[in-house]
This record gives sequence, structure tokens and C-alpha cells, in this order.
Amino acid sequence: MLRLPDHWVWDSWYARDDDGRHHVFFLRASRALLDPDRRHRRASVGHAVSDDLRIWQLSADALVAADGPAWDDVATWTGSVLRGPDGRWYMFYTGVSHAENGLVQRIGLALSDDLYTWHRHGTKPLVEADPAWYERLDTAAPSAEAWAEEAWRDPWVFPDPAGEGWHMLVTARVGHGPVGRRGVIGHARSDDLVNWEVGPPVTEPAGFGHLEVPQTAVVDGQPLLLFCTNASDDPDTGAEHQVWAVPGLSPTGSWDMTAAKRVICPGLYAPRLVQARDDTWYLMGFVNEREGVFVGELADPLPVRYTPHEGLQPVL
Repeated sequence: MLRLPDHWVWDSWYARDDDGRHHVFFLRASRALLDPDRRHRRASVGHAVSDDLRIWQLSADALVAADGPAWDDVATWTGSVLRGPDGRWYMFYTGVSHAENGLVQRIGLALSDDLYTWHRHGTKPLVEADPAWYERLDTAAPSAEAWAEEAWRDPWVFPDPAGEGWHMLVTARVGHGPVGRRGVIGHARSDDLVNWEVGPPVTEPAGFGHLEVPQTAVVDGQPLLLFCTNASDDPDTGAEHQVWAVPGLSPTGSWDMTAAKRVICPGLYAPRLVQARDDTWYLMGFVNEREGVFVGELADPLPVRYTPHEGLQPVL
């Protein structure tokens, strides 16, 4: 477990170094804000290290909001980390700015040689929502019926299984259909991890406003798409804070959303699939609420397995 006495902790993402140690990067904000709903505009990216995914040693923050004016001068949000072909570590992260009152999300890049010290790549975002495929927010003349923000966040980057560059999955929304049901997982591709081409979403709208914190992994031989959902106006899927897994033919899909099954992990939100040294798969996420009160701490690892009948579920 990772609980900070002076900060809330929520979304997290993971990497394993050459010594086999696990590095967690996570969103954090001061408990002095008192109201946890205020944490999003104060978020920075924290960092801790562990040998066993249970006992964590806190390190200095990895990333904080940029000095303004900048595209990420309000807060830095959820991302992912992987090692590039040049040996450096690449962190793709979400940023929001004062220029749009924090309502437009974009994706940028920071680089590191050691997972501890990070430097931004340039001064501009790498990837933005393309109106050819995705909903954009009209900040000049917002509509009362429009969604409250331009969703383009939570980048999950992974290598193409055939060695043809890299893929990025993104929390996004299409520009058509009922406003509360436009959530999709967006997609972009790159040959070099720096230059990205945005393409159509990899999922169809499935009744939710957002499909958050997407991830792909192969668990027990089965490629899976993991994501989380918020409230929906669909009576069959409308409960808040659900975690879902969808089987596919490969880590790149395709993904049939009608095959999605809930992952039973009460109280846990935005979990990631993390593989330990012994190849066991775990869900690692944050405790969202207890008795209706926001908690904001990383839970201990929850072992999971995949079966065709039950889907991805905890090992009891």
C-alpha cells in the first residue's frame, strides 16, 4: 500500500527497471485542499520504487505543471512509461492549461535516462484530438448541452506486436450521438515515439461519457483491453466506477465492446495490470471511496487471472 499522510494519491502507471524493481508514477495533490474534488487542478506526478509492489520508497516528484504560459501549466495528469529503442525512458502524460481554463486535454512527452530525473521534450504537446474523428470543445462559444471538457487523456503507449512502430490509446469522445454516451478509446500511431498520426477510435461508443485509463496486456495467453467507466445514462451500465476487460485477437484489437465483462474489484479505480518478477499478474489501483468518503491511496496488489467464462477476475 502507498498512503501519503499529506497528499492524496490516485491514478498510477508502472515500469520495471534493469534490476527488476518496480517504479510507480502517480497523481498526487495536497490534502490541505480539504475538498478532494479540487485535486485535479493541483495534480503533479509522484514517484515511488518497490521490490514487491507492496512496500514503496517515495522518491522526488517526476513531473509538475510547467511555468506558464504553456500547454500544461495547470496540471500534469495520467500517462504511461516505456523504454525506447535508444535506451531512454519515455513518459507520455496528459496536460491542461490556463489558456482554456483547464478544459482542453493534450498529450506530451518527458524523457529520462534513469526513471528519476525527467525533462520535457520541447515546449509543445505531441498529440491532440483530431476533429476528423473526435469531439472538440468550442471554448469560444460553449454550448449548454456540450460536454464539459475536451477529452484527450490517459495515453497508453505500447509497441506494435509485428514491430511496426508504436500505438497510443487515449481516453476520447466522438463528435456524434447522445452527449452522455460518446466515450471511446482513441488511437494514434508512431514510427519513432515522437511523431504521431491520429486515427479513428479502436472502440465504438458503448453507453458511457468516458472510457478512462485504457491499457492492453496479454494475461494467461489472452490479449485484453482494460478500462474504467464513470456514470452513464444507460440503465444497464449506469453504476459509477466500474472496471472492464475486453478480449481481443491481439493487443491491437479489434475490440468487441459487447464482449466486455466487469472486473470485480470493489472500491478500486483506475487499476493497471502489472506483471511481477514471477510472472504473476496483478491489478494495481487506488482506493477511491470507503463509506462514501474519498480515500486516495494505492492499494496492495490484487492477483488476477483470465478465463474465457469469467473473464479477468481476482484470484480468491
